Amino acid sequence: MASPMRLGVAGLGTVGAALARLIADKSDALALRGGRSIEITAVSARNRSRDRGVDLSAFSWFDDPVALAREGEIDVFVELVGGSEGAALEAVKAALNRGIPAVTANKALLAHHGVTLAKLAQRKGTTILFEAAVAGGIPIIKTLREALRGNDVSRVYGILNGTCNYMLTRMEKEGIAFADCLADAQRLGYAEADPTFDIGGFDAAHKLTILTSLAFGCEIDLESVFIEGISDVTTEDIEAAAELGYRIKLLAVAQRTDSGIEQRVHPTMIPAHSALAQIDGVTNAVAVDTDLLGSILLAGPGAGGNATASAVLSDIVDLASGAHCPTLGIPAASLAPYKRARMRAHEGGYYIRLSVFDRVGAFASIARRMAENQISLESIVQRRRAERPDDVTAPVILITHETTEAAVRKALDSVFKDGHLKDQPRMIRIEALD
Repeated sequence: MASPMRLGVAGLGTVGAALARLIADKSDALALRGGRSIEITAVSARNRSRDRGVDLSAFSWFDDPVALAREGEIDVFVELVGGSEGAALEAVKAALNRGIPAVTANKALLAHHGVTLAKLAQRKGTTILFEAAVAGGIPIIKTLREALRGNDVSRVYGILNGTCNYMLTRMEKEGIAFADCLADAQRLGYAEADPTFDIGGFDAAHKLTILTSLAFGCEIDLESVFIEGISDVTTEDIEAAAELGYRIKLLAVAQRTDSGIEQRVHPTMIPAHSALAQIDGVTNAVAVDTDLLGSILLAGPGAGGNATASAVLSDIVDLASGAHCPTLGIPAASLAPYKRARMRAHEGGYYIRLSVFDRVGAFASIARRMAENQISLESIVQRRRAERPDDVTAPVILITHETTEAAVRKALDSVFKDGHLKDQPRMIRIEALD
């Protein structure tokens, strides 16, 4: 058997500690699967004395992860520090410059610097593996980069943020208001003290850009993602969706069109009978539409120590066995420039919630503004009349036929400026899933 593969692990938080435990517990099996033994020989962490549930005394310690990557006697550098800049970026660069492969779970790093790092890896004759960067333990990276090589992908989409899915599930099933549900998610550790990255849709957007590059052979372009979070979703929206036969999910979608590639993250109404609609709690799921296989769906734990460490370990075993391919599926120099798709008709229509002043002419004005923008309405529903004498508004729900988002937003801006709405209108896409 070949000499042991020596790992340098930067970051010993939840995932790093879980990885150390898995390598210790599964050493014999890993050696068989990888063709050589795998061992951690050096680590970097801020706190040397913290109890991580695994013996780390035999490892060389580095206070600086960059020093570990640059100077450690290692064969593979594992980056679990996090963040798109600073130590994580510099450490991965240092490893690649030595010709040492890097394994990372860092979606922000890849979303911001993935193409640059892939080109560096290619120049140095090495690679970066990152199965754990998207959807936790779900093997979506390997699926897109390796298993679907013979397929042309037309669309990749899914539920990529467990925090948002947990919150929307509880809001639906328990009728909990958004603010109360967020407080529970923070208490349980599903949401950070500052939850903006999750509930604002940014976490899902980072992950989506990586999937887009792998699916379509293009450069990563985070700036071209349309991003909308879930903070404006109300229990009223969720109830209305149920009545119409839909469930609301934060959906991340990338698809190829005639004019380019479309990337978007936003709350979406999807048919309640669809497989994706059944994904609840912190679970993630990714669907891929292909020419040869049709649609496939992968679902599983999207976060957590063991799930993420499992994905990291899969990459490490691949390196041990010598099985790996270019960082982003094809040679970095061959990645096509990202071409953003032009605005086009949305296939599933839109749900629109309005708080309309209950007075003569309001509904006629709304209908006129829709007609001016060539928006055809499938239905208009006034859910209930005001219950308080001082409430002079009527909640109204509009469902449109296929139209463009630009047309809907222009019409709603006009309606609001006409003075017929108490609050800004609320719009949610309706996604036509097969």
